Amino acid sequence: MNIGTVSNLSGVPPKTIRYYESIGLIPAANRAENGYRDYAQDDVETLRFVNRARRLGFSVKDVGNLLGLWGDRGRTSADVKALALRHIDEIDERINELKSIRQTLAHLTDQCHGDDRPECPILDDLSRNII
Repeated sequence: MNIGTVSNLSGVPPKTIRYYESIGLIPAANRAENGYRDYAQDDVETLRFVNRARRLGFSVKDVGNLLGLWGDRGRTSADVKALALRHIDEIDERINELKSIRQTLAHLTDQCHGDDRPECPILDDLSRNII
């Protein structure tokens, strides 16, 4: 299969497939006699796995770890669960950060008159050098 077909079947854009190959996340495709990439059904399944993991927010590094576990029939489910639980903790941290950001922006927009006056607490806050 060519890269366009694999892209359509896996849901991963060709540019992303090439990127994943370049960083070693997935093995480089075999090459046909004409030099074009030539993929097999296993490659489609791997890319679907990667796509699903990425849509769940796993980092490229964690996807690599998951791929390793997926391919290791001697793995323990405890290893997979531990990786997923760490990811949940990271998601919870991001949620808390986003809630804080939202609270700050809501406060600032409440303070802004939103009229013809030039004074704007939103811009004033953004211009502060807060470290």
